[in-house]
Amino acid sequence: MFQSIVDDIKRELATGNIISRLVIVNLGVFLLVNVLWFVLKMANAGAVPPLYHDFLHFFSVSSSIMHNITHPWVFITSIFLHEGFWHLLWNMLFLYWFGRIVADLIGEQKILPLYLLGGITGCIAFWTGAQLLNYSGFALGASAGVMAIVMTAGMIAPDYNMRLLLIGDVKLKYIVAVLIFVDIFGLASDYNTGGHFAHLGGVMMGWLFVLQLREGNDWAEGINNLLRKIADFFSEPKKAAPKRTMAKERTLIVKKHYTKRNTELSEDEVEERIDLILEKIKAKGYESLTKEEKDFLNNASSRR
Repeated sequence: MFQSIVDDIKRELATGNIISRLVIVNLGVFLLVNVLWFVLKMANAGAVPPLYHDFLHFFSVSSSIMHNITHPWVFITSIFLHEGFWHLLWNMLFLYWFGRIVADLIGEQKILPLYLLGGITGCIAFWTGAQLLNYSGFALGASAGVMAIVMTAGMIAPDYNMRLLLIGDVKLKYIVAVLIFVDIFGLASDYNTGGHFAHLGGVMMGWLFVLQLREGNDWAEGINNLLRKIADFFSEPKKAAPKRTMAKERTLIVKKHYTKRNTELSEDEVEERIDLILEKIKAKGYESLTKEEKDFLNNASSRR
């Protein structure tokens, strides 16, 4: 049973949508944190040792500028870090509900950049609030990134109806407005003031993101390009050997067959078509070709 669950998680991480992947990553980090909490507590006669809090603080954003400067990774790690179950549950539910709206309307490729940009802005807002109101502490959680997605959903589909338990259909713009006002009013309380600042930072990022998108500036594209470059940097280098074989095959096909016998395509057109097919073989393998593409190459080879 457990192996089946592990296999399902691996498959979802490999082929699932970005929302599912974000939920799995957040859940995985949550489980690791709580396993560590349990182990350290049991090893310390039932009391949570300072080492556990030091571990959390190492990955959390702080009201101290020096901590953030010397721990720059906290602007990313803190937005995947949860300690409480309810904190995680509501963040993941909001991510799923509002993320699906954003993904369906403006594309799934916007979700991760929004989550990251909103989370980073939330970290900055948390620190800014600490300087203004003189509170201190650490912040963690996906709330700011999720609120960026919530705000984006509210701006691109304000009249979208969501069915709420015991209430019925409510337009999205009213749900988002209530969530924002909860955070604004929460600034006046002494409870989770820094968290409310972080949430509003995420809201601000979602608002700016949509405004820029309407102006033709897609901030998600830049983030996705950066993430692809990082992934390429850590990926295994591609083998160069097949390139010579394909280049040779292309030359033979063009020079010995189509340049002499094909009356419909010019040499440049044939070469361009061959290039596209061979690049597809290089990227996805021969079996990825359509029947027409295979016939194209087989016909050329048989008449060489």
